[in-house]
Amino acid sequence: MKKNYLINFIQKRTGFFCLLIILYTLKYIFAIYHDFNLGLADPYQHFIMWLSPIGTAIILINIGFYFSKPIMSYCMMLLMDFANTGLLFANILNYRQFSDFITVKTIINSGKVAPGLGKSAVALLEPTDLLLWLDLIIVILLLVMRKIKIDQKSYDLLTPFTITSLGALILVLNIFLAESSRPRLLRTTFDRSYIVKYLGIDTFTVYDGIKNEQTEQVNRNANTSDLNKIISFTKKNQLPKSSLYFGKEKNKNVIVIHLESFQQFLIDLKINGKEVTPFLNSIYHNRHTLSFNNFYHQVGIGRTSDAENMLETSTYGISDGSLFTALGSSNTFQAAPQILRQNGKYTSAVFHGNVGSFWNRDDVYKNMGYNYFFDQNYFSHEKNDHIGYGIKDKVMFAESIKYLERMQQPFYTKFITVTNHTPFEMDDEDLDPAFKTAQTNDKSINNYFETAHYLDQAVREFFNYLKKSGLINKTMVVIYGDHYGLTNSENEVLAPIIGESSDTWNNYNNVQMQRVPFMIHATNLKGGIHNKVAGEIDVLPTLLHLLGISNHDYLQFGSDLLAPGYKPWIVFRNGTIISQKYIILGGKGIKGPVYERATGKQIINFTNQEKSEIALLTKKSKNSLKYSDLLNNHNLLRFYTPNGFKPVEVNNFNYLTNFQQMEGLLEILGTKSTALITKKHKTTTNLYETDAPELKERQAEISQVPESVSGNHLTEKNSKSNKDYKK
Repeated sequence: MKKNYLINFIQKRTGFFCLLIILYTLKYIFAIYHDFNLGLADPYQHFIMWLSPIGTAIILINIGFYFSKPIMSYCMMLLMDFANTGLLFANILNYRQFSDFITVKTIINSGKVAPGLGKSAVALLEPTDLLLWLDLIIVILLLVMRKIKIDQKSYDLLTPFTITSLGALILVLNIFLAESSRPRLLRTTFDRSYIVKYLGIDTFTVYDGIKNEQTEQVNRNANTSDLNKIISFTKKNQLPKSSLYFGKEKNKNVIVIHLESFQQFLIDLKINGKEVTPFLNSIYHNRHTLSFNNFYHQVGIGRTSDAENMLETSTYGISDGSLFTALGSSNTFQAAPQILRQNGKYTSAVFHGNVGSFWNRDDVYKNMGYNYFFDQNYFSHEKNDHIGYGIKDKVMFAESIKYLERMQQPFYTKFITVTNHTPFEMDDEDLDPAFKTAQTNDKSINNYFETAHYLDQAVREFFNYLKKSGLINKTMVVIYGDHYGLTNSENEVLAPIIGESSDTWNNYNNVQMQRVPFMIHATNLKGGIHNKVAGEIDVLPTLLHLLGISNHDYLQFGSDLLAPGYKPWIVFRNGTIISQKYIILGGKGIKGPVYERATGKQIINFTNQEKSEIALLTKKSKNSLKYSDLLNNHNLLRFYTPNGFKPVEVNNFNYLTNFQQMEGLLEILGTKSTALITKKHKTTTNLYETDAPELKERQAEISQVPESVSGNHLTEKNSKSNKDYKK
């Protein structure tokens, strides 16, 4: 009876429509689990994912119902189902090759690359792909064989309108549930996979199309007259060169170590009589290290990506999201890698144990001019080597050496650590038994000290290699914390541990907790600890001048920290201003809370001089953020090219073949190669020592390159074990 009911139901147009929706949803869910790695963590996320394709599929396939002629109605429903399946299939192929989803810009530009993709696309096919099309093939055959008959009944507009409304309702419910699991999902997107996980491929494509059109509209409305105002403003930030420091590190390698979520209060802090970060403490106080104890992060919603952007470009992140994800694929940059390539023939690379698409890095780094990007594909694929947001720091540093030693010198490299990331979880085997963490009632605080301690050990192992290999004598090492780790809500519990009182803790203390370490270490530097107020926006001008490169013609919002006449003030993305004398909350001037920075005392009655100084700082800070936003949101750098600067040619970079490019260059240059492996006439990986328990029985992986890398198989799924390694 039920069987007859189902058969009869499918013979109706509404039944046929429901059949297509069910079949599409089932194959979509199959594809998510089989072909994509979305990091579905709990049953709630799984449920949201199951729901995500239904609303948009109903809206799309229901288009057929708006056609009154039955044959046209059925054809349009099938056509929409075909198109939707095609989009799903195209994303599967793209994900297999690039571990990312297709953007609207990729679709628009597909005609430029399609002629050369035939063979590579065929190579990506798998037998299970047939399942995506099998339902459509069978349904069409059943229609041709008249097992499913075309319903000749006439439907008025109320039916398709009702169905469309149902689809819209399900879509709204999907968005509501997604927001409850991941608040501000569409505002703070740092990875396209998050939108797909929560809202589905169809919604992601629409969202990306809208975002792409908004970007294009902003670019079309760009006013080049604004550029002159920006040039005039940034020129005021430029200072005379320091006779003591300008060119001091000329032609040196540069290694930037990005300490994830690492705050200044960790330096010299002891827990239960033990230093949390003994090695970083020793570098901080080293006579060859320039250290800054009033250096503040200035990130906004873009967090880590904002920090990277400021260090690479000396422009601020944008106010309403991440510049990397919102603008990074299309904007013109004048960033450190490209500047150094043209002024000192530097080779550049980033080492990071997360997926390349996170924060849209795989696009942004190309636009910045990075030669190589070693993401998680280039490191171990063992499950136990990963935690939280990527490969554990000790493993990442150790397995980077085989690539680092192949880089032509001088090089500019960035190592982005991830283990010290909220929620600061560690595997028991990675804990140091000699270090006992705090025992507060806040688990995040207790864990934070353990992950920071682990990060300290990882950096020590890397420094030991630099010393043994001799690289330390030819390298300027820059160490910085990207942003806060513990939130304001946790600070009162933390207060007694860092010598403060929970009872008197206030907004002034919260601002001071935004300090992060900044150190520049080189064996020929005369070091010392600087007390001046500084921020991430000032790093690039400082590094360029140390390398003997003038920043005179570049549009940068920071200043050289070592230059005579440096004026110590910075602004947060939320408008809060910090100078050597004041902390001005929210950038409201004397209308908001203002504190003496040195004492923390709130100023209630302002002198005329204080009013004047605060008003000037407020005006400069607002203009600094305003002009940076104008520059980035309108992509104005495409209209401005400094003398001698060549814009980045994005097509020159392919991060899937980093190793092959390096090997090819070594072969071409021969004895003229400046790579460390050439200079030493052998590998230096044997000099790297680590106590990482993951590598205890797999020390060979430090030297050996995975077959998926050496054999150029990065298009394949990265589910290999340690057997995947070879010399």
